Amino acid sequence: MIDLSGHVAIVTGANHGIGAATAIRLAEAGAAVLVTYLRVQNSADTGTPETAGGGRAAGSEAVLEAIRNHGGAAESVEADLTKAMVPSMLFDKAEATFGPVDILVNNASAWGTDTFAEPGADRFDRALPRVSEETIDHQMAVDMRASALLISEFATRHVLHDLAWGRIVGLTSGGHLGFPQEVSYGAAKAALESYSMSAAFELAERGVTSNVVHPPVTDTGWITEEVEAAMERDRHLIHVAQPEEVARVIAFLASDDARLVTGNVVHLR
Repeated sequence: MIDLSGHVAIVTGANHGIGAATAIRLAEAGAAVLVTYLRVQNSADTGTPETAGGGRAAGSEAVLEAIRNHGGAAESVEADLTKAMVPSMLFDKAEATFGPVDILVNNASAWGTDTFAEPGADRFDRALPRVSEETIDHQMAVDMRASALLISEFATRHVLHDLAWGRIVGLTSGGHLGFPQEVSYGAAKAALESYSMSAAFELAERGVTSNVVHPPVTDTGWITEEVEAAMERDRHLIHVAQPEEVARVIAFLASDDARLVTGNVVHLR
């Protein structure tokens, strides 16, 4: 049984999907959780299911209710992670409400499609622009820069409060061969992995572990008949996970039981 009593977590992108499930799971284990999110309206292309768009556009009410109904402690902040001052603001909010933060889950993503090839529509009929300054900056601002700034703020506060225990968990996707049709997304996630691995070694002497979880295809509202057909054709895809299943792995990595697990990209299949 994982016990995170006395710990304080920040979970980004926690209004839906894996982020929401993670916030709930950490709270069930006893952690106080700051739920951060930004409501995002999906583009009106035919390849984006309404279930996916609804999740990204949701507020935090359902997550807070799920936590508080089971006696957990949680607050929420809607914040735009593209703004450089936001990481310090989030830590200020968490500290003022619950105390020093010792668990950070970098889950938020500015996910979007782009390509070096001919623009148009991707294989799921979603809008597919060519790689541009706009698509790069949009993706890097959240998945890369904000994740790095949050880790940096985590480390700064860790020293300030003389903590001897900490957990950092990032979420990634794609792979070493890139991410065709989600080119900037894949590049930003690769950067997040690198930052997280550096943190694992640089912060180890202060009792901090840092890992990245690479979930399998996860049913966060995107699973359509076309996606299922694509999975059947890909021998590397084994399971369709539920967000709660991924959250249980994240909670393990945040626990005392995972003291020896650091500097890993954990591939779930």
